[in-house]
Amino acid sequence: MNKRSLTAALSFFSALVFSASALSATVQLTDVKVRELLPGRMMTAGYLTLENTGKEAVVLTGVTSPAFAEIELHEHVHQDGMMKMQQLQQVEVAAGQRVTFQPGGLHLMMFDAKSALKAGDKVSLSFQFSDGSSAQQQADVVAVTQ
Repeated sequence: MNKRSLTAALSFFSALVFSASALSATVQLTDVKVRELLPGRMMTAGYLTLENTGKEAVVLTGVTSPAFAEIELHEHVHQDGMMKMQQLQQVEVAAGQRVTFQPGGLHLMMFDAKSALKAGDKVSLSFQFSDGSSAQQQADVVAVTQ
């Protein structure tokens, strides 16, 4: 690799590291939890608070975990006199704002758990953002009553 290619590669990777560092300084993930699995079920829901302390909007585009085959962003909506769930492609958090994922509202829908999760377990989650950065978080598995 010549000097010019090496300099370009280092600049590219430095920009990636800076982007992830800048985002992690402005995004805070708190109260991250996953409900334990009900007997005979392999899907559940996840909840958290996502706070943007930065000066620009942050857009959550997805969540992954080695504990689940798939995780989708969902919301409950009241439509035609009924509550229903619908998938979202992204969730935007305005500068200086906070968004709470909670029962009956925004939540993570988690499909095909790789093992039976019980209260007290931990689950690793990776949150992806529109700028290409990600944030890692450990979620507590909680009883269904919480």
